[in-house]
Amino acid sequence: MKKISLVIMCGLFGVFQSSAQSSAIREGNKLYKEGRYDDALVAYDKAGKKDPGDLTAMYNRTNTLAKKGDKTAAMDGYYKLIAEGRDAAIRQRSYYDKGVLHQQQQQLDESISAWKSAVILDPEDKMARENLEKALREKKKQEQKKDEQKKDQKDKKEQDKPKPEPQQSKLNQKQVEQLLKALEQKEKEVQKKLQQRTASSHHPEKDW
Repeated sequence: MKKISLVIMCGLFGVFQSSAQSSAIREGNKLYKEGRYDDALVAYDKAGKKDPGDLTAMYNRTNTLAKKGDKTAAMDGYYKLIAEGRDAAIRQRSYYDKGVLHQQQQQLDESISAWKSAVILDPEDKMARENLEKALREKKKQEQKKDEQKKDQKDKKEQDKPKPEPQQSKLNQKQVEQLLKALEQKEKEVQKKLQQRTASSHHPEKDW
């Protein structure tokens, strides 16, 4: 599969933070920035249990999973955040980060779909727009390459087709034998005429 050569315009999988967030979320964010992802997950789980209605902990936890490399669990988290739909900003960012995750896995069509949704929800998101444009250009290049490959394969098939064999005689064995006999007979007649002419040229003239 061809590698998708996109340039992501921001740091991958950031975390939301604000002064209004719980101490557990702030602690999780601190641990996340320090690269202590397992500890950050514990803090976000604690925050989520304390306030299930706040999707920030769930979003940050999902991005932590993505940062760790647990793509399956992270993708599941983005689907859940998008399905919740209660926080427009988090839903939009979930689409964006979901697109990044698809891009990392060379899933071009899925990344296009995710970034398209992110742009629809926030047309001012420059990073989502630029990544979507890059992905669409890459898709166009891939389609053009596929068309060229199909044409090359078609041309190769035409070249590889067996060339027509020289026209074979449709005469059967009996007809061939008859033809040979006729040629032999013709040859005998020609030889006989030549002999007659030779004999005639050597006949002595009469002495009158």
